[in-house]
Amino acid sequence: MATYAVGDIQGCYTELVRLLEKLCFDPAIDRLWLVGDLVNRGPDSVNVLRLIKSLGDAAITVLGNHDLHLLAVAEGAAKLHRCDTLHDILGAPDRDELLTWLRAQRLLYVEGDFVLVHAGLLPNWTVAQAQQLAHEVEATLVGTQYHDFLVHMYGNHPDHWEDSLSGYERLRVITNACTRMRVCTQGGEMEFKFKGELHNIPEGYMPWFDVPGRASAKATVVCGHWSALGLKATPRIIALDTGCLWGGTLTAIRLEDRALFQTPCIPNPTASP
Repeated sequence: MATYAVGDIQGCYTELVRLLEKLCFDPAIDRLWLVGDLVNRGPDSVNVLRLIKSLGDAAITVLGNHDLHLLAVAEGAAKLHRCDTLHDILGAPDRDELLTWLRAQRLLYVEGDFVLVHAGLLPNWTVAQAQQLAHEVEATLVGTQYHDFLVHMYGNHPDHWEDSLSGYERLRVITNACTRMRVCTQGGEMEFKFKGELHNIPEGYMPWFDVPGRASAKATVVCGHWSALGLKATPRIIALDTGCLWGGTLTAIRLEDRALFQTPCIPNPTASP
């Protein structure tokens, strides 16, 4: 049995199939951990969803910002962006089945010393607190307030966590940290416009995983979301967005021994960050 964590797929179905073949992945004995952003900007999001869904319990998925965007568009809570490639899902005969499955996925997953999340954890969150807060969003996504949450999900404020937050502001901060954050201040104030390389981080900000005294520092966080960062595999951070969509690679890492597997990708000329 092996557990393979896989970076952002974003609709690159052909590359996903090739990577699974390279892994000799067997859903009867192996497991796949997916860091989110299964869909969008790539050419074949619908078949990515169908494949991952078909794996059942062999695949553990956390939601990324593009996955949430799909859910919002499908609910009429957001509009398609110019570079979105979600029409294949929205017009699919199994659309409702796929979307129902997607919104039942986790925002964060914890197993042993590992934490699986799309973007990151705020520096003042312990793993236990992050898991509890993620459950609040997960419950809302499958609850009666699902549509209203998606309507209120977008926005950059509040930009930091306070225990006193409530309602949709509370859910928005949790969602933004787990699915959108790359950098923050030492005090945990998030900045969402920055998408670039480490040497271009705005003054006063740092990668969320480099904040001194981060409360989750003893866990190994497996994440994606930051393609300009590229592969980062340290004892406590495994970042796996290696820019498949932009002509980089689709990356998997076997968690038991940190063995690395990659397949080259064809860039999508119509995509934009």
